[in-house]
Amino acid sequence: MAAGHSLILDFTKVLGASALGGYIANKFKQPVLLGYLASGFIVGPFGLKLLNDGDLIKSLAEFGVAFLLFALGVEFSLTELKRVKDIAISGSLLEIGLTTTLVTLITVVFGWASGFPQGIFLGAVFCLSSTAVVLKTLTEKGETYTLHGQIMLAILIVQDLALGVMLAILPALKQPENLLPALSLAFAKVIGFAAIAFILSRWVVPRLIRNIAATESDELFLLTIIALCLGVALVTAALGLSIEMGAFVAGLMISEIDYADHALAKILPLRDTFASLFFASIGMLIDPNILINNFALILGLVTLVMIGKAAIVFLIVLKFGYSAKTAVIVALGINQIGEFSFVLALTGLDLELISQDTYLLLLGTTAITLIITPILLEKAPKLANELTKTAFFRKYLQRFEAPKSLSIPETINSHVVVAGYGRVGQVIVKILQSQGYPVIVIDNSEPAIQRLRHNKIPYLFGDADSELVLEKAHLEKAKALAIALPDPASTRLLLERALSIVPKLDIIVRSHSDKEIDILSQMGAKEVVQPEFEAALELGTHLLKTLGEEENQIRTVISDIRIDKYISIRPDK
Repeated sequence: MAAGHSLILDFTKVLGASALGGYIANKFKQPVLLGYLASGFIVGPFGLKLLNDGDLIKSLAEFGVAFLLFALGVEFSLTELKRVKDIAISGSLLEIGLTTTLVTLITVVFGWASGFPQGIFLGAVFCLSSTAVVLKTLTEKGETYTLHGQIMLAILIVQDLALGVMLAILPALKQPENLLPALSLAFAKVIGFAAIAFILSRWVVPRLIRNIAATESDELFLLTIIALCLGVALVTAALGLSIEMGAFVAGLMISEIDYADHALAKILPLRDTFASLFFASIGMLIDPNILINNFALILGLVTLVMIGKAAIVFLIVLKFGYSAKTAVIVALGINQIGEFSFVLALTGLDLELISQDTYLLLLGTTAITLIITPILLEKAPKLANELTKTAFFRKYLQRFEAPKSLSIPETINSHVVVAGYGRVGQVIVKILQSQGYPVIVIDNSEPAIQRLRHNKIPYLFGDADSELVLEKAHLEKAKALAIALPDPASTRLLLERALSIVPKLDIIVRSHSDKEIDILSQMGAKEVVQPEFEAALELGTHLLKTLGEEENQIRTVISDIRIDKYISIRPDK
């Protein structure tokens, strides 16, 4: 019983410290996960030593990673993946191959590795990036479904899947003659698991979830979802693959069925709770003595890794035809060493591929890159804009910023430019076309461009906030610009650049949050629309009609709310 009380006490300490750390980080307008990392360090073995069983907390933290990947699998749309499918597979394999090769050569040539087996191992450790940190940061910023967000997640998922293969072949590095059999066995396991997962997802899991949902018991539904997530994860672990791979696949199994959203809603609180444990557990690994005694070396490694990986990823994203801005943001987003590198490092230590000192250096370097990542991701759009403006990069990058394809009549005039062809953009275009107005649509999604081609709608394929793309849109001849982009940063930049080209252009903007309404209005948008408020106004209109209010009175009430930019209905702060 005492041991049970000790666990509850440790659990409470970590969660309490994480809540406090996240609160402080939020107050200083920093990502909350930085607060989780700091709280883990403070309560951990190198801080105040408040935990009695840190290893047990780290074991519980594995649930956080599993639930993170499971939720990503549920949310992950195979349809959305199609627009980045080429870079998801080929680009990820290129990144893994190039990073591993370069790290191997550098470490062997400079004597940092005792030979090629150790060099290859270090390359495998460095090539992985952090799905957990990047996903958490993108979610907080509301950028999961942006183009750069989808590219990052696609690359990260393939890296996570590659982890299983890496773990399977690590023992063969001690005996190179066994490398081919180890590779064959690893791929056989992956293919076998994929076949079983496909069968389960088509004929077993949907029926199981439907039957459980029919009981109308929330408890049974949640227990089934947790059992599915952890059960599939344990199967992959037993196969020598990664727990994370299994959790992600389990999420994919239910992503296409009717109850996916319900399952996601149930798992999110668990995901966020255990994810905070995971980030805190990383903070516990930070040994200040190792950092202080090897400060120059670790600083050099962090700089080398983050700049080197960023350069590799940047060139890969450009190679696949994306804009310079997208390439910079993606490069700065996934240039860290991933949390799963801890797993590889520990395995390498057990196999004596690295020494205890090297292992501790890897932990310190990885922890620092994970701490820097949320800050870099926060600043990435601004850094991308500044970087692409510099004379050094401008001439080289100019060809990448130009629209990749366009279909615009030479005589187009008095048209409306619509930036973004998602659900909102498509409705805007239909309304305009129904009234006979000519339009030009700007989008950077290949599926969107295919729809535009099919519907014979004039389009520009590229980033809407790119100056070169805007030049092709003939804003000086346009009557208006409607901005319906999913990315708040791109929305603001497009508004600024459009007004610099045509200062008096009528611009209607979709706002992503309450705070943006005033910002976008002050920047010069003629009209700022907040989708949630508009939905509420429509519901209110119908309710007032039901209650017998006069049509004129209703119109006056709704009009006044829109004129004052929703101030009277905004939630209290």
